[in-house]
Amino acid sequence: MDFSLAWQKLHQIGRDLMLALPNIVFGLVVFLGFLLLARGVRALVQRITRGKKSSHNLPLLLSRLAYVATLILGVLVTVTIVLPGFTPASLVSALGVGGIAIGFAFKDIFQNFLAGILLLFTEPFRIGDQIKYKDFEGTVEDIQTRATSIKTYDGRRVIIPNAELFTNAVTVNTAYDKRRLQYDVGIGYSDDIARARELMLEAMRAVPGVLQDPAPEALVMDLAASSVNIRARWWVDPPRQADILDAQDKVLEAIKNKLAENGIDLPFPTRQILFHDQTEATDGDRRRQREGWPAGPGDMPAARAAARGSEPPTPDKPQ
Repeated sequence: MDFSLAWQKLHQIGRDLMLALPNIVFGLVVFLGFLLLARGVRALVQRITRGKKSSHNLPLLLSRLAYVATLILGVLVTVTIVLPGFTPASLVSALGVGGIAIGFAFKDIFQNFLAGILLLFTEPFRIGDQIKYKDFEGTVEDIQTRATSIKTYDGRRVIIPNAELFTNAVTVNTAYDKRRLQYDVGIGYSDDIARARELMLEAMRAVPGVLQDPAPEALVMDLAASSVNIRARWWVDPPRQADILDAQDKVLEAIKNKLAENGIDLPFPTRQILFHDQTEATDGDRRRQREGWPAGPGDMPAARAAARGSEPPTPDKPQ
């Protein structure tokens, strides 16, 4: 079996590789230089744009775009050094129809990349904001060109694609300086509503962290089955989750203690169950057992005991 032809091919490939080795080494050195240059450009752009107070994410956006553009330029220069016959026109012609296939294959990546740029440019939320998206809620840690990472309140990291955040509804809890909280408190029907409202307002005003402007409110919201529900509403600043939980803890404790000290009842739900066969003496007698049966005008039906006493006893009916 003659391996001479294969040996000649391998020998030729080795010679070509040795001839191209200086270009490859020089190209790698040039690429490392562009990599360092890209980092320097990114730092320079951040330093220049850091003083722009109109946009918080603008330095981050411009620095990343400058970094990516410098790297792309470095890749093109490196390929030109390693392959002297390479030109941008040859790259476009080489892609051809394959570029369409690549575009479809990386459609989601390009979509997330563009969404990340738009999120950084339009700033619906910033790094450090607390947001809620579907079942995920936490603090924004970073906005990358592909995805946004948030740290949940229980110490977990969630990675969300930028396209989802850009095209769906996102709640930004820290978009404004103040946030209103509320809680429904039930009092007894026999209690004075005006007095209870005044006590609740006094309790909320005395809690540290509750804003006086806008002032706390106490509004009657519902006449429930076993209580009159008064909604306590108050504002806090800043609106971060830790401050919200701390303020709610103090407000609810203050309201409960204030109402209890002044004799305001805080009833719990009660239910009354009637068993109509529990006593033959009153069951069916509307003059004596009124729950569930209005008395009404006119003659009343006889009590069940009386009705049964007038019937002749039967073997299958107990007397």
